[in-house]
Amino acid sequence: MTEECADPAGPRAGRDPLGSGGGGGGGVARRGVALLAGIAAAVLAVDVLTKVAAVASLQDRPPLELLGGAVYLVLLRNPGAAWSIATGYTWILTIVAIVVVGVIVRIARRLASTGWAVGLGLVLGGALGNLIDRFFRSPGPLRGHVVDFVSLFAPDGSVWPVFNVADSSIVCGGILLVLMAVRGVEIDGSRSPGKEDDRG
Repeated sequence: MTEECADPAGPRAGRDPLGSGGGGGGGVARRGVALLAGIAAAVLAVDVLTKVAAVASLQDRPPLELLGGAVYLVLLRNPGAAWSIATGYTWILTIVAIVVVGVIVRIARRLASTGWAVGLGLVLGGALGNLIDRFFRSPGPLRGHVVDFVSLFAPDGSVWPVFNVADSSIVCGGILLVLMAVRGVEIDGSRSPGKEDDRG
């Protein structure tokens, strides 16, 4: 006598290759948090080290041209966001970053998706990297200017805003999170209703 076993997970059993590392909700969530924390720590370390190196080597020097002018290294202290937006609202940008970090930390306990863990880790590491500048660089706490040093195709940021490792990490993480959401992968690794039938 044979009988097909029902999936105890029910309609939420649809999993994505980037969605979950496997069964055992508690263990999967812990692995997701560990992955998020590891990526965030790595991004933060690289961001801090490259900013220290940029300040030490690019201060009061002309832009350094690389790759035939495709990339320039130039030191810029940015009080605002990209393209120098909101330069007079540095403290607001700092508060927004703090909120983002808090939200990521809060939802991390639900993590059972590798893709979400990677994306959130990139965003968290980048946000923390720029927050360190906001708190500890001049002119003072909550008003510190972020160190940017990479410019594409022009030495003055006229083609693309001058950026740093933290900025790149936030953008890449944000793109990955959007892709996960578009594909219907939830933070717990399950598929959104209506998305399970779209897999192919």
